[in-house]
Amino acid sequence: MNRNLLIAGGLSLLASLLHVAIIFGGPARYAWAAERGEWWPALAALGIAAILAIWALYAFSAAGCLRRLPLLKPVLLIITAIYLLRGLALLPIWLWRPEAVNAFAVWSSLICLGYGLFHALGLSQRCRQLA
Repeated sequence: MNRNLLIAGGLSLLASLLHVAIIFGGPARYAWAAERGEWWPALAALGIAAILAIWALYAFSAAGCLRRLPLLKPVLLIITAIYLLRGLALLPIWLWRPEAVNAFAVWSSLICLGYGLFHALGLSQRCRQLA
């Protein structure tokens, strides 16, 4: 069992659950959109939660906790790339629009970068077995 991929899966699952909690937390969690009576923030949070849950399943599968999922290696490579790119996306924003950088942007970027690093480490350790 691969510890880094197990941690990566747990982190993706945690992120998924947090996105579901946002929905149950009500409009106060996304007040900027709820004030205008918009419905899409809850739907977007649910969609993100579903994607993150699937990503957790892929990490758990690659870790050896679940049966092998289809296209395991390429999907895990894509997941890893998305997390790393999302984490690093703050750098160009900080360079070109520093006024757009706030605490949420910094923390969410650092979190995604951490998730991506766990995925990358686990993937590098299991690369041959996932071929």
